[in-house]
Amino acid sequence: MVDTGTQQEAERLVGRSKARINQDGLSQATLDVMLDDLKALAAQTAMWGSDRFPAPEEGVQQARYLIREDPDRTYALYLNVMRPGKRIPPHNHTTWACIAAVEGCETNHVYKRLDDGTKPGHARLEQAKEVNIEPGSGLALMPDDIHSVFIGGDDIIRHLHFYGTALETLNDRLVFNLAENTVKPMDIGVQTRR
Repeated sequence: MVDTGTQQEAERLVGRSKARINQDGLSQATLDVMLDDLKALAAQTAMWGSDRFPAPEEGVQQARYLIREDPDRTYALYLNVMRPGKRIPPHNHTTWACIAAVEGCETNHVYKRLDDGTKPGHARLEQAKEVNIEPGSGLALMPDDIHSVFIGGDDIIRHLHFYGTALETLNDRLVFNLAENTVKPMDIGVQTRR
């Protein structure tokens, strides 16, 4: 349950983020500054505990909690609670995204697309970098960036995910199959808990 203090901190994050994008436009540099703000919010670990945001039930790998979003479904902040073994294949977002760790490690692979996107259903990707998102670190992605997620280790993780547009509205996302060099529309996956 999102309490008043958590809601106020989320509103401050959104206010600063809107001001930065309005002043400087959307760029990697702008997102990197917004990511610093998100990492500071993630560092307030008492806000994100299992007493308010329980781990997914046994046999379920992910619980996604909506923390806040604008009425027009922009500037959406979520808490993801994921069990070890959770994998999310390579995908884009079609909106900007910032990810910061509250606790635990989320391994992200970021990819570069090698084909020009003109052949329907076909895509070739090459891994560009690996980023381990742990407390104090994070990742900022532009709308066309492609990444995958893996939760290793033995512990449940808690990470904040901040998007320019709510995940539930993103109908043009793509998911990529590295082994088959294919691409198709991506579904929402896990349902968001409100």
